[in-house]
Amino acid sequence: MTVLHIDAHSDLYDEFDGDRFSHACPFARVMEDRLAGRLIQVGIRTMNPHQRDQARRFGVEVIDMRTWLSGARPRVEGEIYLSLDLDGLDPAFAPGVSHHEPGGLSVREVISLIQDIRGELVGADVVEYNPSRDVNGVTATVAAKLVKEIAGRMKLGGG
Repeated sequence: MTVLHIDAHSDLYDEFDGDRFSHACPFARVMEDRLAGRLIQVGIRTMNPHQRDQARRFGVEVIDMRTWLSGARPRVEGEIYLSLDLDGLDPAFAPGVSHHEPGGLSVREVISLIQDIRGELVGADVVEYNPSRDVNGVTATVAAKLVKEIAGRMKLGGG
C-alpha cells in the first residue's frame, strides 16, 4: 500500500523529546515496521538534517513546497491511504491548527490532489484540527469539505 501524506512536517523523527511514539515520529514507525510499501509526502516545509536522513533511509518521496510549485505531483496507483494533516495547508486557509507553517497548499490544490488520485483510496484520516485556534470556524469548514471530497473519491473506488 502507498501512504500519501499531506503535511507541513515530515513526522519522521526517530524520537522526539525522548519519545519514539511522539506525534513527530509516526511515519518513522510506519516505515520501520514496513506497514507501507511506499510513502509520499506532499507540502513539507520544515525538514532538518535528521529528518532528511530518515527520508533517505526509508526511501520516502518528498514533494516539498518548492518542488510542488515547480510542478511536481505524486504519481500513485494501487491501494492508497491518505493522511491529511491540516497544517499542510497554508495558515491563511486553515488557521485552526497547532503549528502554523506559512507557505503551504491552498484548499483548491488539496481538493485537486484528492480528485486526481488514480489508485483506489482505501482509507484516510484528517488530523491536527485545533478549535481553540480556529478563526470563525474557517478550518472546521475546510476540514468538513476535505472529508466530503475524500469520501466522494473513496466511493469512486479505483476510478
